[in-house]
Amino acid sequence: MDINQIAEACIQAIADKVKNLNTLNIIVAGKTGVGKSTLINSIFREQLAQTGLGKPVTDHMRKITKEGVPLAIYDTRGFELGKNAQEEVKTEILATIREGLAARDINKAIHCIWYCINTASNRIEDEEIAWLRALAKDNQDTQVPVLIVLTQSFSKKAAQDLKNRILDENLDVIQVVPVLASDFEVDEDIVIKSFGLDILINVMAEALPEELRNTLQNVQIASLESKKRQAQAAVAAATAAAFGEGFSPIPIADCAVIIPTQVAMIASITAIFGLNINKSIIMGFVSSVLGTGGTTLIGKTLAASLLKLIPGLGTVSGGVISGATAGLLTTALGEAYILLMESIYNGEINPKDINTSEGREKLRALFKSQKEKLKPPPAE
Repeated sequence: MDINQIAEACIQAIADKVKNLNTLNIIVAGKTGVGKSTLINSIFREQLAQTGLGKPVTDHMRKITKEGVPLAIYDTRGFELGKNAQEEVKTEILATIREGLAARDINKAIHCIWYCINTASNRIEDEEIAWLRALAKDNQDTQVPVLIVLTQSFSKKAAQDLKNRILDENLDVIQVVPVLASDFEVDEDIVIKSFGLDILINVMAEALPEELRNTLQNVQIASLESKKRQAQAAVAAATAAAFGEGFSPIPIADCAVIIPTQVAMIASITAIFGLNINKSIIMGFVSSVLGTGGTTLIGKTLAASLLKLIPGLGTVSGGVISGATAGLLTTALGEAYILLMESIYNGEINPKDINTSEGREKLRALFKSQKEKLKPPPAE
């Protein structure tokens, strides 16, 4: 197996992984003007709320989707139009939830409801409290988690005060999260920085079932740390698998058997970061990390190259790779790939430059700076 074959296997695995991500479905409710569109576009990639009006699914609800993004936003409208309209919105939300459950398909089920309140209004209306109580009562059998999002929180103190007043109402919601979706310029010298979106993502990650956590990370752009945590979980799973594969010692000549596990790991990490990764990037990554250029990556060559990622490990005795060593090799490769994704995400590395001499040198420098983190503990 050479670098070209590894890159092709990775690209195919990435395409399959992304294609098979489950669709995350969120209902967003609240009065007009609370900043729902800004919230959606600040949290999710591809400027979802700017793709048009979306497809009407009821009199008071539209479904916003974009091809290639495993996410659907059900945006409700007309809440402030009077009690009858409010009741219709609730009825349509509950009908949409039950319709999704009846389909017995995770891709069609509603997974979360956001109810948005403008912090600048400095209050939650009695009618909103009554509406949320009624929704919770009718939602008892479906148990879709409800979050209250305090939008346009220019003042953190005001947002905290409003949050405390809402919590005192003892509503059936999983969390109240104040956010400022984008930086707000007060004047030329004063800018209020955005905040709270990462907390909203963390709350979502805890509330959603395991089958949707990779999807959440794929579509969100608000929290790099949340992406990294999920990616590191993928590395841990692959490391455990590699450990099992190496439990019966693997001869160095056959150590390429762990490559499918590592390819699947790279595919999972790529899907989590939601970046557009092509074959050229993978080839640049492999050649930079392993330092083997176009040589064949079978047996001893692959083992020796991967072992260089782990300072202090030394050589493999007896011509075999143990489960512990196979796990360490997989961890090293996974952490290096996360570092690459993070660097691309932050704009520190331009994907177009990865296969240039300057780009490869930058990659090698990045990986070198991280190697000590992978140093095995001293033997007792």
